[in-house]
Amino acid sequence: MKLRVINSGSKGNAYILDAGDEALLIECGVRFSDIKGAFNFDFTKLLGCIVTHEHGDHAKSVSDLMSFGIDVHATKGTHTALKSIGHHRAKTFEYKEFFRLGSFRIMSFDVLHDAAEPCGFLIYHPECGNLLFITDLIFCKYTFPDLNNIIIEANYADEIAKRKLNDMEFLRNRIIKNHMSLDTCISTLQANDLSKVNNIVLIHLSDSNSDELMFKDRVKEATGKTVTVADAGITIDFNKTPF
Repeated sequence: MKLRVINSGSKGNAYILDAGDEALLIECGVRFSDIKGAFNFDFTKLLGCIVTHEHGDHAKSVSDLMSFGIDVHATKGTHTALKSIGHHRAKTFEYKEFFRLGSFRIMSFDVLHDAAEPCGFLIYHPECGNLLFITDLIFCKYTFPDLNNIIIEANYADEIAKRKLNDMEFLRNRIIKNHMSLDTCISTLQANDLSKVNNIVLIHLSDSNSDELMFKDRVKEATGKTVTVADAGITIDFNKTPF
């Protein structure tokens, strides 16, 4: 399994889980042309797209994907907010109910964010094992057993945000009230059993309230795991075991 990052951050989020003969798109908050380019303009192996919530940096290309014949899976609240609920390619799911796309087994769960019906995902595939995907939330109230790979938001650091008290205060306050801090990210990771985890990927770092190298070092020190920051264009081996 490969994790391919199209983009991550406030300017757009989109990630591909690529198993070779099948692929899953997580989020589509970038230009449709960028998604097409990431697939070399060939969607034959794309099983569908799963979306956490309706904000543009996560759902920008929902209409384009559906018009191109690709199913987009989201909560009913998300599709309603996107005005896509009546489209035959708009598929809905309930929290904590599993559904399958090819060999991917997916379960959503509720998170706290300023959106209609946002969610995180627990994804299983034989190649990558159990994958946790959480973004755009203050904290996660759940823990998850037998994780093999984790994709998690580390949006800002308190000490950086406080230094910028008078710099774009409204935006800073919204970030703090709706996104996961580095300290909360680390606490969330430590609340879970990481003994089988191969990769921790940090996503959605704030442009102005984060420090990529510091975030990576802090999480690595706290967990002892391989930590990667999801920069645009990178590819990461995302197998169930490190071998």
